[in-house]
Amino acid sequence: MMTYDLSRRLFLGAAGIAAAAPALAATARRDRHIVNPLVRQRADAQVFRHTDGWYYITASVPEYDRLVLRRSHTIAGLATAAERVLWRHQASGPMSGFLWAPELHLIDGRWIMYFAAGPSGGGADVFHIRTFALRCDGADPMTGAWSVLGQLQTPWDSFTLDSTSFIYRGTRYLAWAQHEPGIDTNSNIYLAPLATPLTLAAKPTRLTVPTLPWEVRGYKVAEAPALLARNGRLFLTYSASATDARYCLGMLTASYRADIMDPAVWRKSPAPVMKTSAAHRIYGPGHNSFTVDERGRDMLVFHARDYEAITGDPLFDPNRHTRVQPIRYRADGTPLFDPPVANGPLA
Repeated sequence: MMTYDLSRRLFLGAAGIAAAAPALAATARRDRHIVNPLVRQRADAQVFRHTDGWYYITASVPEYDRLVLRRSHTIAGLATAAERVLWRHQASGPMSGFLWAPELHLIDGRWIMYFAAGPSGGGADVFHIRTFALRCDGADPMTGAWSVLGQLQTPWDSFTLDSTSFIYRGTRYLAWAQHEPGIDTNSNIYLAPLATPLTLAAKPTRLTVPTLPWEVRGYKVAEAPALLARNGRLFLTYSASATDARYCLGMLTASYRADIMDPAVWRKSPAPVMKTSAAHRIYGPGHNSFTVDERGRDMLVFHARDYEAITGDPLFDPNRHTRVQPIRYRADGTPLFDPPVANGPLA
């Protein structure tokens, strides 16, 4: 039987939050109408519903200088929920520059926030990005004190970001993106069991390398893994290509009975599973997570812009907004990610 880390990118199903539902019903009725974009100027968003009944969101801010968290009893309420700054970049050193793509996880009873960071300028390479983690000293991530736990240890000292964690068959795993020396790509997707939040219990497996035409537009990128477990299979989405309108979602699929550390069991989608919709005026969907709404629907969370033309580096255009929309399933049980819906109320 497969076990899941139900409070992270792998969504929490309706049964898991049944105990909290009565106390939240009144709030949900008042604040249930999602309007896209859900949260403006929040990229790389992770939204999940925890066992305490709260929805949490953390994401990259346009300044890349702080790690933030907000929560609400409804998805729609995240749009206006108070936001707490958990931590700011340091005055000097390897975590003094850009902070990217935080993710919140409850590991062995402690709140851990993974994030990527680099040094500030002044001769330093600001894209010397590595993955680090914070740890909370209390049970409530909104009120506890956060401090640096350390740096993720992988076999290579190289560009590393976008860590996500989940439990599969009783073992906790980490999936992440990294540049592997000797491979001519910006980043590939890796997987390994965890010994501690920052150390691997085994040699990592390289799950996928960007090689298809839609994965290498602008940059050769596979990043931002996110796990969805449904209908006897594991679906690992990831983002590909440059972070402008070419950004898109790909997906790897494996049977839940498989040895997920064997890259041969993962099948790559031959085409993007979500891409720009010029008809809906939504550009560059990517860096997704998964959650479930108050009605029990599986939901895709991702960021995108609502215009195509960008001046300068897309990474410094602030308007990658957090968006949410339902997931449908085909007759064979595979997820169907519809084109990104247009701005406005979500049906």
